[in-house]
Amino acid sequence: MTAVVSAKGLGKSFGAKRVLDDVSVSAEPGDIVGVLGKNGAGKTTLLELLLGLSPPSAGSTEIFGERSMSLSETAKARIGFAPQQDELVDILSGRHQVSLTAAFYWHWDHVLVERLAAEWEVPLDRRIASLSVGERQKLSLLLALGHRPDLLVLDEPVASLDPIARRSFVTQIIDDSRDRQRTVLFSSHIVSDLERAANKLWIVKDGRLAWAGDLDALKESVVRLHIRARRPLPHDLGLPNALSSRVNGANATVAAMSWNSDSAASIAARLAADVEVENLSLEEIFVELHR
Repeated sequence: MTAVVSAKGLGKSFGAKRVLDDVSVSAEPGDIVGVLGKNGAGKTTLLELLLGLSPPSAGSTEIFGERSMSLSETAKARIGFAPQQDELVDILSGRHQVSLTAAFYWHWDHVLVERLAAEWEVPLDRRIASLSVGERQKLSLLLALGHRPDLLVLDEPVASLDPIARRSFVTQIIDDSRDRQRTVLFSSHIVSDLERAANKLWIVKDGRLAWAGDLDALKESVVRLHIRARRPLPHDLGLPNALSSRVNGANATVAAMSWNSDSAASIAARLAADVEVENLSLEEIFVELHR
């Protein structure tokens, strides 16, 4: 299957500061990709490079098989983007802003926008300058969705929304994308939203990829081991791919990556211990990867 968006060996520097280094990723039709990382990890820079909004210092990016920095008008019309900082015109009403944006797309879905505006309680008849941060964010999302894009890129799209509005938005994204085989890149600090929506994850840590792949595979890869031995354990347990380790006498707790279920028996035999394997939530995995 041809990738909708891809990057190879992607790097970005601002002067002497390296923000992204050797990032290679891809997303196919129907993928909902959660882009996860701490503040300053490089998530926004990655999305901007993929969209061709900033030139890379190294590597290349493509969307729909075209170079991101030289996309055709046809390709651009298939992309929806909600940036972290909205680009709304304060002097317009929400409805005028929608009309202005719709004029650039021959296939604008007015029915969808009106329905979502009602469901999300977006006050389209008020001036944008008078809207709350959350209302502005919802309006920005409407503009990104209105032409039913094949690629939807969302940079922290729900940070200012309340839990009910976030759940409604995430449900809409999942349902609509599944029906249309739309590709979604969804950057967020709210791990529970990504866990609910995404089938793939790109985890960015200090400008490099800590993970790029299926969410389910990540959950199988990172586990927490509870080790209870019959004698005091050494400080260094000699476990490969340990992310964190805490030893207290004959007991130890270890978070490990690249876990193989067959390893439990060999660890138990080597340490003369009982080994319990605990599966982790995405939030717990994220914390372990950033220790």
